[in-house]
Amino acid sequence: MHQQTMTQQTMTQQTISAQQFQQQFNSANDTLIDVRAAAEYREIHLVDATNLPLDQITGEQAATHNSERCYLICKAGKRAAMAAEKIAASYPGELIVVEGGTDACVELGMDCQRDKGVMSLERQVRIAAGALVLLGVVLSLTVHSGFIALSAFVGAGLVFAGITDTCGMGLLLTKMPWNR
Repeated sequence: MHQQTMTQQTMTQQTISAQQFQQQFNSANDTLIDVRAAAEYREIHLVDATNLPLDQITGEQAATHNSERCYLICKAGKRAAMAAEKIAASYPGELIVVEGGTDACVELGMDCQRDKGVMSLERQVRIAAGALVLLGVVLSLTVHSGFIALSAFVGAGLVFAGITDTCGMGLLLTKMPWNR
């Protein structure tokens, strides 16, 4: 019984390249869900994509689009795979993760929409991290030497983000009102 459940789940989830996506996606019959944060989506997204951020997506929401195939996309593919795992049990159709994500699709020249007035989440993280490191150094020189721990904490967070490809500061910034 357990073997059958695993096989069924494997049949309903798959990963394809951006090239395969470009060849097989049909906007009239298929659903494309972008699971990035709203600010990332507004910055650039494929024309046919609907935004349902990873922290909010459910299988029921994805199923409201009434298609048998649901393509999941993010910036590069990791969050889309996480979304597929999250909703696989409650989504009635086929879930397909687009490997390489929006970045790969843009490289292929697929139709996208850009909003030049939006500051990318990556840029926001760099500004916040740089400001916190600078603040820690200035406070350690002018107020108390213990404030250097702030700079060390931010540095350790950046190393962790690089190793795990998960950015806590980025996740925090997606919750800010200007990124909603």
